[in-house]
Amino acid sequence: MELRALQYFVTVAEELHFGRAAQRLSIVQPAVSQQISRLERELGVRLLERTSRRVRLTSAGERVLAAARETLAAAARVRVAAGHPAAVLRIGVASCVTARLERAVGRMRESGRPAEPKLVDLPVTARLDAVRDGELDLALVCGAVTSPAVTAVRAWSEPLHAVLARDHPAAREAVVGLHDLDPHGLRLPAREGDPPMHDAILAVLPAAALRPPAGDILNVLFEVGQDPGGWTLMPAEQLAGTRTERLVQVPLDPPVTVDWHIVTSLVTPGPCVASYVAAFAD
Repeated sequence: MELRALQYFVTVAEELHFGRAAQRLSIVQPAVSQQISRLERELGVRLLERTSRRVRLTSAGERVLAAARETLAAAARVRVAAGHPAAVLRIGVASCVTARLERAVGRMRESGRPAEPKLVDLPVTARLDAVRDGELDLALVCGAVTSPAVTAVRAWSEPLHAVLARDHPAAREAVVGLHDLDPHGLRLPAREGDPPMHDAILAVLPAAALRPPAGDILNVLFEVGQDPGGWTLMPAEQLAGTRTERLVQVPLDPPVTVDWHIVTSLVTPGPCVASYVAAFAD
């Protein structure tokens, strides 16, 4: 039994379409069909039910699929142990490296499909374009993704914290409410820099704070630190890697969260997306 035949079978089982499977494997469709037929003859069972309209796994196919994935994952680990490089997984991120990202990278290296993550720092719009064009395997985006050219799946939720100047009146509080903060002191990064995060933050603000001054994130943090009444909002995990004597972060009461999404191409198989989400889960 060849590993190649198992790989072809797993790909067809994930796509449930011989044409799409052949496209993913970068081979012609007849070659896929021949390998699947040969595997079925070798095993003595029908793995797939094929009609002119659909492809469906049989009961035996479902059992073999689980075993085939385990076998391919074991083979990948053997290759890595022998010194072969793991598959490179290109991940589009913002410049801030968080504890969650570091944990996810470790999980991907040790997963059933070992991969060597490569982090690519890009603005969010460029991240989405690179995923669409196949230059990235996945991207992390905070806030809603509305582009029809990619697939976005919510991976985790993260609390927003208020970022205040150290001499802000609320800087020593254990928690602070959005309605307790002066809307005139609000600063937010410009929407052009990160539209999904910008829109997600605006959506939780009181009506009185809907037109804040804007700039890039570094200028926003600088302005907040210079203004005793200044404040902004940022995801808590990103703030964990930011240390400055001029700024403090305070949790919100009631808590407010934003969703982070795993963004992949439209043709990325569902099991791969699920493994990416699991790597970043709490």
